[in-house]
Amino acid sequence: MTVIRPARPTDVAEIVAMIRELAEFERALDQCTVTEAQLHAALFGPEPVASGFVVEVDGAVAATAVWFVNFSTWDGVGGIHLEDLYVRPAYRRRGLARALLAELARVCVARGYTRLSWAVLNWNVDAIALYDAVGGVPQHEWTGYRVSGAELTALAEEARP
Repeated sequence: MTVIRPARPTDVAEIVAMIRELAEFERALDQCTVTEAQLHAALFGPEPVASGFVVEVDGAVAATAVWFVNFSTWDGVGGIHLEDLYVRPAYRRRGLARALLAELARVCVARGYTRLSWAVLNWNVDAIALYDAVGGVPQHEWTGYRVSGAELTALAEEARP
């Protein structure tokens, strides 16, 4: 039996493990520093900043999606940004990733959100094929930017005008 459900506090260890598995798959495990305490606070703390779903197959945690609400100034309503979607290798090719995307789409529709967005590594051809199959449209006109680490600290320390 396959069940998709909201993440629970008791799922945090499994979700962190899958985040690390995903980081290893993405060849960036050395950059993955998330702890169970951090993820617990992000998902279940007094001011949660993320949400998650877990997929169970016959009682075993097989997949996860971690996401957060964003806002479109052009549409004037919220949307969902899918931060991570991961299916453990033993459970791939069973439609679990697509089912998680459909669950997120249902959340969007139920809440009146107009967008479900995510990013994918250019070399992840299996994920790209899935995203194309569900009607995802690559956003080639946009280039993602990020400031982190020492550069983030330096920017925050700049004098105010």
